[in-house]
Amino acid sequence: MRTHFCGLIDESLIGRTVTLCGWADVARDLGGLCFIDLRDHEGIVQVVAEPGDAAGNAAVIATAAKVGYEDCLRVTGTVRRRESVNNKIRTGQVEVVATAIEVLNKAEPLPFHAHENAGEDIRLKYRYLDLRTPKMQRMMRTRIRLVQALRRWLDARGFQDIETPILTKATPEGARDFLVPARMHPGEFYALPQSPQLFKQILMVAGFDRYYQIARCFRDEALRADRQLEFTQLDMEFAWVDEKTVQDTTEAMIREVFREVMDVELGEFPRMTYAEAMRRYGSDKPDLRFDLELVDVADLVKDSQFKVFTDWASADGGRVAALRIPGGASLSRKQIDEYAAHAAKYGSKGLAYAKIDEAGAVSSPIAKFFDEAAFAALLQAVVAGNGDMVFFGAGVYRTVSEFMGAVRLKAGRDFGMIADTWKPLWVTDFPMFEWDDEENRYVALHHPFTAPAVDDEADLRANAKNAVSRGYDMVLNGNEIGGGSIRIHRSSMQSAVFELLGIGAEEAEAKFGFLLDALRYGAPPHGGIAFGIDRIAALMAGTESIRDVIAFPKTTTAQCLMTGAPSPIPDRQLAEVHVAVRPKAAG
Repeated sequence: MRTHFCGLIDESLIGRTVTLCGWADVARDLGGLCFIDLRDHEGIVQVVAEPGDAAGNAAVIATAAKVGYEDCLRVTGTVRRRESVNNKIRTGQVEVVATAIEVLNKAEPLPFHAHENAGEDIRLKYRYLDLRTPKMQRMMRTRIRLVQALRRWLDARGFQDIETPILTKATPEGARDFLVPARMHPGEFYALPQSPQLFKQILMVAGFDRYYQIARCFRDEALRADRQLEFTQLDMEFAWVDEKTVQDTTEAMIREVFREVMDVELGEFPRMTYAEAMRRYGSDKPDLRFDLELVDVADLVKDSQFKVFTDWASADGGRVAALRIPGGASLSRKQIDEYAAHAAKYGSKGLAYAKIDEAGAVSSPIAKFFDEAAFAALLQAVVAGNGDMVFFGAGVYRTVSEFMGAVRLKAGRDFGMIADTWKPLWVTDFPMFEWDDEENRYVALHHPFTAPAVDDEADLRANAKNAVSRGYDMVLNGNEIGGGSIRIHRSSMQSAVFELLGIGAEEAEAKFGFLLDALRYGAPPHGGIAFGIDRIAALMAGTESIRDVIAFPKTTTAQCLMTGAPSPIPDRQLAEVHVAVRPKAAG
């Protein structure tokens, strides 16, 4: 139906006849002279319907005069140079003089225009119109180029693209499974995979050596800007490797993909342990685009009269940390309260502060609990100067780290400290376990199949509290874009880890017996990583929400507004899969 794309018409085509298809972005009738901005996924070109000697010109003008916003058109005409050049668009040097205009489909009045700032609910209800806009086209095509570049890199290096099941066995991997009733097996269920984790490990046992998959994954959990019920990851697994091999290989891949898709050189990938990241930045995915760091001040406050500080400064597992914000003395009392409220979302029970004005005068509600010299030494330790603000947090080490890390990020944004650059790093040496007070047991920080740094089961059992894993995350601009580990490849170690996680031998056999069996038959040392396609695409597209780079996402209430999913199912259909819906409780 067409010979060229609208956005690719240029001076090389002057004098040529072209046929274009697209949507009317703008239509202007000047009384016998009509202009239409015709748009397709490549861009916009100006179409002119003007009087002339040729027969049929009047009909072309009459058709052009009736064209409305988003009408679907087919235009044939001759390319010529524009008298009034538009340097804002790629085709701005030329225009197409129409000899025929066909309205392929007249658009009814739209629920919103592309140039309007429509709310997300209406954009998602009419997602096909939202996706048609140039902004969404650009973001979605960035994602497409990302996936294409990843595939090319992996295929060229001998990785095997192998699909794994979508209908599988329910196994605990840290989130709630989506369950699918099995019609042919009454009372039994499949689960949708949270990841291909177990299958890719078994593929290593099977001798495929290097696996990858652009995998769909499903987790029934609360949604947010960077989380969806269904998401896509690049899943990778290697046999006969250690951490450095996995990290070096995937780092080279990410460098090349950013170079190809974004024309960006990512620079150095520093390595930082989990402990260092939490100590310096209060996060296991620190944003290194600005220099603010937390400072431990327990030794400087332990002799004060401020009980919150003194209690936690001497407590096992406690922390007292400070964060200096250059120029932060400009914060009003209301803004300081907003920082405290922000910290509270991450577990803070109070955020102390000290403000130093431009003349050097100190204002702080906690200064009265210190003698003058001790408080001056405290401020000096965090290098606080005139015009600065210092926030203080005290409590359990991890909680303090997290809420002070959140304050750090807020300050970076509020004070314009975050540089427009790319800052990647590897975070390594994660804890093997963390203690769950509610369940009174250990839980895996990554997943139950991550290998510990020690190679002896007795050593692991004896030192579980402080055990370090062979896990690693790739972080970019404060976002975890990839996470992985060296896996457990011996069944005895896997059984020991299950035991420490409170998974008994009978439960382990019922849920993971097939994996334990596979590990007994010569499983090689292996490891891997998974990269979040949605998250990387969002970073490349310059958006904070992964919904902008997913064609048909769910809302934060887990609904598809376009299709109306989820929706009720008739009782007859439910009966076929041996399921009944329990009535809602009254009240």
